[in-house]
Amino acid sequence: MSSAARRDFLINAGALLVVPFGVAAQQPSRVPRVGYLFSFTPAEGQHLWDACRRGLRELGYVEGRNILLEPRWAAGRDRLPDLALELVRLPVDVLVASATPANLAAKAATSTIPIVMVAVGDPVKVGLVQSLARPGGNITGLSLLTTELSGRRLQLLLEIVGRNGRVAALINPENDVHAVFLEETRAAAAKLGVQLETLRARNEPEMRQAFEAAKVKRAEAMVFFDDPVLWSHRKQAVALAARYRLPVVYGYSEFVDEGGLISYGPDRPDHYRRTAAYVDKILKGARPATLPIEQPTKFELVINMKTARALGLTIPQTILVQADRVIE
Repeated sequence: MSSAARRDFLINAGALLVVPFGVAAQQPSRVPRVGYLFSFTPAEGQHLWDACRRGLRELGYVEGRNILLEPRWAAGRDRLPDLALELVRLPVDVLVASATPANLAAKAATSTIPIVMVAVGDPVKVGLVQSLARPGGNITGLSLLTTELSGRRLQLLLEIVGRNGRVAALINPENDVHAVFLEETRAAAAKLGVQLETLRARNEPEMRQAFEAAKVKRAEAMVFFDDPVLWSHRKQAVALAARYRLPVVYGYSEFVDEGGLISYGPDRPDHYRRTAAYVDKILKGARPATLPIEQPTKFELVINMKTARALGLTIPQTILVQADRVIE
């Protein structure tokens, strides 16, 4: 081979080595995909979805650039299993599931994809995790611990009503954690000398029947248990409470914003915003099995004074001074 030919050969060989390296250096890294499973509709949960996205933005994630988001809206319980499987088959790198029914559907769909729970009352008692400190499987996230709030809600309601009489507890029999809520509320009612009437509703028509039953049973007040399906009918629930002139305590402030009397529970949008911290840790290599489940430390008491006046109730000053927000 002549010296000129040898020179051309080496130049071309060098190009073959350099070009692929340059092309590889320009290849973007794989963008992680995160699925979100909600049991309600976009209109009903837009503020919670916005909170999830806000949390990611605060950590430096930009949709379409360094993260892809896949929300799924079930509008009830029936579609949750199919939507969970749809997200698993994409596949997603992390699956954020809202409330107990969605998390049970997600757990049934995958034992390998990390799941971040949010708005779950007691994940241990419903079998989602082994413990709060060490979940032990592919699920971690945030627990509402609403079961421990049942007694406090009942106590607040009785202080407002001003008497210990007959109180209705409205549960969704298809919500696995409601058995835990009911146990806690019954224990609190026994200590407070209250007769508790259990009413059941799985949808809006049954919720209407439950309010009618509360009137027939002469309930003086109602505890409305946290539930994603009934939460989606909060406007109707508040209207029914007004129609039957029934003081009701809720777990979510959105009910009070719609005209409900009182709510006591964690700040829901902030709760959803904090899912981003778990997504971030998992995408950076953390294992759900060893990520402790976060419990709320701040609870929000919201009172609607207009509704109280319409019901002829006077909110005690001892409760007003505790309120985080009072709607006039």
